[in-house]
Amino acid sequence: MVCAANSRGSNSPLLNAKPQLLAWLTCDGVHIDPGTGKHTILGVFSNIKAHRFPIAHPLMVWFLTITDCPPGPHRLRLSIGLDATALHPLIERPFESHDRLSRINLINEIRNLTFAQPGEYSILVEIDDEPLLATSLTLSN
Repeated sequence: MVCAANSRGSNSPLLNAKPQLLAWLTCDGVHIDPGTGKHTILGVFSNIKAHRFPIAHPLMVWFLTITDCPPGPHRLRLSIGLDATALHPLIERPFESHDRLSRINLINEIRNLTFAQPGEYSILVEIDDEPLLATSLTLSN
C-alpha cells in the first residue's frame, strides 16, 4: 500500500530523506562564469600515475553536487586512506542549504596531497556524519 503525504507533510517521505549526491568528480579545476554562474569542469580524472612514491599531487579538486538537503547549516566531511577501515578526514567544512530542492555545488581544492605508495585509496563523502558515497582514487606507477 502506498501512503500519500498529508497537506502538512508530516508523513511525507521527502521530509525524512537524506541528502542525495548528484555528482562527484575529481578534476584539475572548476571555473565559475561570473555572468551566468555556470560551472566548467576542467581535467576530470580517476587515477594518478607516478614514477616513484611517495608523491605529493600539487592540486586537485573534488567537486560534488547535492540536493534534498534540509534547509539550515550542514557539515561536509571528505576522508581518504589506503585502508578503507582507517580513513583520515581531509576536509571538514560547513555549508548552508536554503531549500531542499536546491542543487548545491561544493568545490573542494586539495593542495599537495601526499600518497605514500601505489594502491586504491578509499574516499568517503559524508554530510552531517551520514555517508553519501564511498569511492576510490587509484595511484599506480
